[in-house]
Amino acid sequence: MRFLLTEEQREFARTLDGLLAASGTAAAARAWARGDTGPGRALWARIAAAGVFGLAVPEKHGGTGSLPVELVVAFEELGRHAVPGPLAETVAAAALWDRLGEDAGAGAGEWLPRIASGDAVVSLCADTPYALDAEAADTVLAVQGDTLRRAEAHGPVQPCLDPTRRPARPRGGTILADGPAVAAAAAHAVDLARLLTAAQSLGLGRALLAQTVAYVKQRTQFGVPIGSFQAVKHRLADTLIGLEFAQPLVHAAALAVAAGAASARREVAAAKVAAGEAGYAAARTALQLHGALGYTEELDLSLWIRKARPLRDAWGTPSECRALVLAGQPLS
Repeated sequence: MRFLLTEEQREFARTLDGLLAASGTAAAARAWARGDTGPGRALWARIAAAGVFGLAVPEKHGGTGSLPVELVVAFEELGRHAVPGPLAETVAAAALWDRLGEDAGAGAGEWLPRIASGDAVVSLCADTPYALDAEAADTVLAVQGDTLRRAEAHGPVQPCLDPTRRPARPRGGTILADGPAVAAAAAHAVDLARLLTAAQSLGLGRALLAQTVAYVKQRTQFGVPIGSFQAVKHRLADTLIGLEFAQPLVHAAALAVAAGAASARREVAAAKVAAGEAGYAAARTALQLHGALGYTEELDLSLWIRKARPLRDAWGTPSECRALVLAGQPLS
């Protein structure tokens, strides 16, 4: 079976690619890493204006409904351009509020329209001690078991391999909802965050591969481009094969989530493993073939390289996702 995007979906990807290419995402990412969220929030508003966050928000709250396939298309482009911020977390929070509805107090009616419009940045952590970019978020949601809280404060920012990822431990908070409905909604939100992180890894890997191919055509040794060396060709081919094998898994998982299939959780976990490992392999290839340049923070390439492993491990490490695949757990 072949998983092909529609012409409308491909045009959406091209439009978003053009928008991000003209938006100086590398500069926004560097500012975000310093704690200056101004350029990142401006970029966030442009992404929202393109309709990205509305793809997770129901129409009655100003969105276009839950469209996992279109979200995957968008997040591949966000990963390709190394956009900073709690992107998957905000969409996952929207999915959580959508599932809970009025069970989450006034949260859904207040926050879903703001997410769709790009006015709100939301961080979400589920049964983990740290929330991504808590200091930059307008609100932080924390799920522990079957209890949903809105955090009132957060601890100090912790170091991360990717300087644009700024995790902090949420503190205190008001209980918004509790009970089995919270656990079920959180499980769906985690699946969606895992899927979108996989899509980011896929886009990141493709960007790294493209930058590396361009570089090996320019760099010369012994009077010829290093891209003409057989060992370099093999390394690049292996990287491309990994990304090509991961892409249909990511798209198939998005279709499973959209259909509410019983196999969706297993398919999302498989896609997360494949895309995360492919993106990380692309980063290792880029680092090696760029030589000493690959280690310099001054080169924008470092922004992509340093994202690969944290994205691979976010919302489920490879071992955790493989365990889900082997267990065959259905979607809640």
